[in-house]
Amino acid sequence: MVVIRLTRRGAKKRPFYRIVAADQRFPRDGRFLEILGTFDPLKSEDNCKIDMEKASAWIAKGARPSKTVASLLKKAETAQNTAP
Repeated sequence: MVVIRLTRRGAKKRPFYRIVAADQRFPRDGRFLEILGTFDPLKSEDNCKIDMEKASAWIAKGARPSKTVASLLKKAETAQNTAP
């Protein structure tokens, strides 16, 4: 099964995450199918960048987002709808 989840990048105590589509059996920081965006928890503003077209295409194919990614997708969607 394909899941949309975070993979950790960055240095010690300086986390940076990629939002990726990966097979469920792959390790967290291992192989993935496609990069869908990034998430930087240390930034206060504009900390999440997601390609919504790619994400919705993967979800349409049956990929399941993790709980964290689902909340990030929801935030990105509301931010996209409220932008002028």
